[in-house]
Amino acid sequence: MTNWHDYLKANSTPPTWPYPVRFENEVEVETDILVIGGGIAGCWAAISAARHGLKVTLVEKGDTVRSGAGGPGCDHWCCVPANPLSRVNPDDWAIHMADRPYPNGIGIQIQCREDYDTLLEMEQMGGKIRDTNDEYKGAEGRDDKTKFMISPRYGTIHSYMPDPNMGTQGFNPPEKRNNVVIRVWGSTFKPALKKECKKLGVQIFDRVMGTSLLTEGGVQGGRVIGATGLNNRTGEFMIFKSKATIVSTAGGGSVWLMNSELCGMSTMMNRASSSDGLIMGWKAGAELVDMEATGPIGIATGLKHKWYTGAGDASYENVPLVDANGKRVPLPIQGWEDAGAMILTPEGDRKIREAIMKGEYELPFYGDWPSMSDVERRATWNLMLGEESTTKVIIDTFNQAGFDGSKDLQQSYKFIEGQTMPQWRQPGMGGLLVDWNLKSSLDGLYVAGNTMFSSEDHSYCAATGRYAGRKAVAYAKEIGHGKLSREQIEREKARVYAPIKRSGGIEWKELHAGLARTMQYYASEFKTEKLFKMGLWAIEKMEKEAVPQLYALDPHKLMRSLEDLQLIEHAKIILNASIARKASSVPLGFDRIDYPEVDPPEWNKFSTIKLENEKIKINYKPQNFWGDMKDQYEKHNPDYEGVYNR
Repeated sequence: MTNWHDYLKANSTPPTWPYPVRFENEVEVETDILVIGGGIAGCWAAISAARHGLKVTLVEKGDTVRSGAGGPGCDHWCCVPANPLSRVNPDDWAIHMADRPYPNGIGIQIQCREDYDTLLEMEQMGGKIRDTNDEYKGAEGRDDKTKFMISPRYGTIHSYMPDPNMGTQGFNPPEKRNNVVIRVWGSTFKPALKKECKKLGVQIFDRVMGTSLLTEGGVQGGRVIGATGLNNRTGEFMIFKSKATIVSTAGGGSVWLMNSELCGMSTMMNRASSSDGLIMGWKAGAELVDMEATGPIGIATGLKHKWYTGAGDASYENVPLVDANGKRVPLPIQGWEDAGAMILTPEGDRKIREAIMKGEYELPFYGDWPSMSDVERRATWNLMLGEESTTKVIIDTFNQAGFDGSKDLQQSYKFIEGQTMPQWRQPGMGGLLVDWNLKSSLDGLYVAGNTMFSSEDHSYCAATGRYAGRKAVAYAKEIGHGKLSREQIEREKARVYAPIKRSGGIEWKELHAGLARTMQYYASEFKTEKLFKMGLWAIEKMEKEAVPQLYALDPHKLMRSLEDLQLIEHAKIILNASIARKASSVPLGFDRIDYPEVDPPEWNKFSTIKLENEKIKINYKPQNFWGDMKDQYEKHNPDYEGVYNR
């Protein structure tokens, strides 16, 4: 037998699909604001729009209560300089945060101005943001008046980098902290967001994948007036008609990766992150930015995220590291100026590796939990690791095994897990281009969170989602519904249901594996124009020969098949954008053998790519094309009443 389905057909009765299957049956929904993607940004966008009294519809591929990269939780609310304990000015901090190559100055300014307002609203909805039960009283960074848990690890007043003279616990001196990062109980956030959506009357369609954007007259580049979707339980075809649409579906985490079950790939993205909103915007004619940017992926331990492997980084906050003989290792920080806020710099990493090779430290390393005070140990284990989406599984596993931090060391996999594999990569900072209203280059289409270019963290997604919601409302109040193109709908319907017309061929996992291998060969560490073009040729061959054999026997596998088609399109965009940038770039993770000059002045610019009449068009934008961040923000938000504004 060739596969499991053939085996079932030949030897037993196939299991019954637990939902009524209604392939090709159409369900039409009319709304004012359509939000595609119910993660952190999408939920905030829906709530923000609904509070303005418009009819809002939210479409989510999974279940909104926990969907998205931030759905299980988060432990830090970053970049919140308007909080009462902050020692920096939000506008100055925004400039500081944007002072690096290829940032999104628009999103950063919004985050710095509105992040604290967003956090307070989260509290009003039921999310926990303070140590109200005095569980961590006495912990470093806790403020007894506000009961905020300021992160003692992140940043000094004049820099986002930790002070090189941090204390023995890896803390910045209190008088030097900028206080812009707050520890939070992020596992409470997503359920509160869904509850608030329902309270406000948001119409939620869980288990519906967005498949395409509908444009006025069906014209590419026209005003976006709705979208289509697939119900991945019933197989029904959804047609959404809207005045304004917001996409917030994150990025594509597996363009280069296959076999997610076994490889231990290091990514925050789950398999459901398949570039949906990005590709929907692309096909509709929206402009994308920096799609050539990529980064290597570390091969971790099967625990999903490389940083979280013992101690020394991110959620492990201030856990000291010792070597196999109990000798203190200079992590976190411990006076090494080559260590960053989250991870070691390449130079700092090199120094430790050299020390290991010289025998100064013996592997493996261990997180020295017993050396910490009780309150710091509990704050790190229960609050930081217990609230972060990718680490809760770790502490649950250790707790079940009887781990006791007052007595036990925790093995770290740093430096024994192997190096990164350069051919295994992930999309970088590419995404949809936006303006100061977070509107894409298409009328009627707004963007929030990780779907836009150069996005940031959890709180960034929340703040930009909240912002996009009110901007979409302002647009929708001034315009009516557009006229749908039946021809455009029928084309999309035929594309969506093509795999169910076949009873054999290849399934989605095979197609995904073929795409991933192609990208590993032709768009990995070694980059040349010839390799890029060979990659495009291979994918075009795949589209011609393999895609017509793609089949799906139930709505879930049909959804997975459509995700593969989105990832294929994403891969083609990456390759075409890579051909267009004829220079190497460190911040873009882009090293071309045939153009070895690194970041030459003439290439110090954003590159854009879009479809125009089904032909690829390349353009460029200067760094800081958004202008003066403070002035532009205030010009576009004269009536906004926030904490900082008051």
